[in-house]
Amino acid sequence: MTAPVFLAESLADVRPGGTVTLDGPEGRHAVSVRRLRVGEEIVLTDGQGTGVHGTVAGVEGKDRLTVAVVGLRTEAPPAPAITVVQALPKGDRGELAVETMTETGVDAIVPWTAARCVTQWKGERAAKSLAKWRATAREAGKQSRRLRFPEVADPLTTRQVAALLADADFAAVLHEEGSTPLATAELPAEGSIVLVVGPEGGVSPEELAAFAEAGARPYRLGTTVLRTSTAGTAATALLLGRTGRWS
Repeated sequence: MTAPVFLAESLADVRPGGTVTLDGPEGRHAVSVRRLRVGEEIVLTDGQGTGVHGTVAGVEGKDRLTVAVVGLRTEAPPAPAITVVQALPKGDRGELAVETMTETGVDAIVPWTAARCVTQWKGERAAKSLAKWRATAREAGKQSRRLRFPEVADPLTTRQVAALLADADFAAVLHEEGSTPLATAELPAEGSIVLVVGPEGGVSPEELAAFAEAGARPYRLGTTVLRTSTAGTAATALLLGRTGRWS
C-alpha cells in the first residue's frame, strides 16, 4: 500500500534531510485516527503540486508529528487541463460527483445553477454547500494520493459559464442528443478543456444556445444516459485516456 497523504500549509522551505512538522487537524488525523508511528512512511502535499516523501520521526501528544524528509516531488500543471462545469445535483449527489471526479483526475470543478436545477444555492446554504464541495475535493485528493488538488470555484451563472467556455481551447456540452461522440472529438494537446454537465432536468434550449454562441457544441458520451452526478466522472476518464494523461 502506498503511503498516506496529508495536507500541509506550506512546503516552500523543506529540503531532503530536514524535518517538517504536521499539526492541527491534519496532525490529529495522522496521530489519533490513522495512528501513525515512528518509522512509518508518509507523504505531505501543499495541494498545489509539491509533495514531500518521508518517515515519521516523532509523535507528540494527539495532534502533532515530525516528518524526516527523504525526498521532494513536484508535479507540473497538467496539460491539457480539464474543467467540469457541474450543474447542482439534488441531495448529496453533488459531493458524490466532486469526490469521484477528483479521484479520477479532474483539474477544476465549477458549480453551476442551471435553469432546471432543483437544488438552489442561496444565502447561508450556498456558503455551506460550497464548503462541503471544497472539503470533499480536499479529502478525495488525499485519498487518491494526488499532489495537486482540483480547484472548486465559486458558483457561476449561465452568462459566466458562457464566458468560461469562450476562453477554452475545447468546450463541450454533454448532451444525449449530441450528434458527435466525445470519443471522436478533436482535442487540444495543451491549454484547457471545459465540459458542461447539465442538471437532472437537462440543459434548457436557451442555455444550449448561449453555450453554442460561446463555441461549445453538444457531444454525447454513449448510447446510455448518465446521471448528472456520474457524467462528469465518465467524461473526465475518457479525456484523460484520449489526451495521454493516463498513458
